[in-house]
Amino acid sequence: MSLQSVRDFFAENAPDISVIESPISSATVTLAAEAYGVEPGRIAKTLSLRIGERVILIVASGTSRMDNKKVKAQFGGKPKMLGLEEVAEITGHEVGGVCPFGLKVPLPIYCDVSLKAFDVVVPAAGSTHSAVRITPDRMAELVAAEWVDVCEHRP
Repeated sequence: MSLQSVRDFFAENAPDISVIESPISSATVTLAAEAYGVEPGRIAKTLSLRIGERVILIVASGTSRMDNKKVKAQFGGKPKMLGLEEVAEITGHEVGGVCPFGLKVPLPIYCDVSLKAFDVVVPAAGSTHSAVRITPDRMAELVAAEWVDVCEHRP
């Protein structure tokens, strides 16, 4: 269902973008970089967070690390990662396939500026064996994401 919801999202909003599938798992940044033949920084990982009563998604470069102080300053509360079951229940995507596309319910989405270092990034596409290749600006535009600076940037 999750992979299909992402396929449906692109069919409706960006038919020029195709979901690509890999026979090997892309559930982690390292595996995804290997599976899609890119450097780890190009993997656009999606963090599922609860801040107070709100659930948000932050999409960041695979080599960046969330900075709790920056997140707290930006969103006014301490971030807490969602649990495995909670992630699937809220986003409709399993851990390792979480992405800002084809969500079960609309959620606020933020793109970290760490993505802007790349012309093309590779976010998951709803499963641990799927992804898309997309420019950071197009991704942000398609999911109505706001740009934020909430990560520690690592080369």
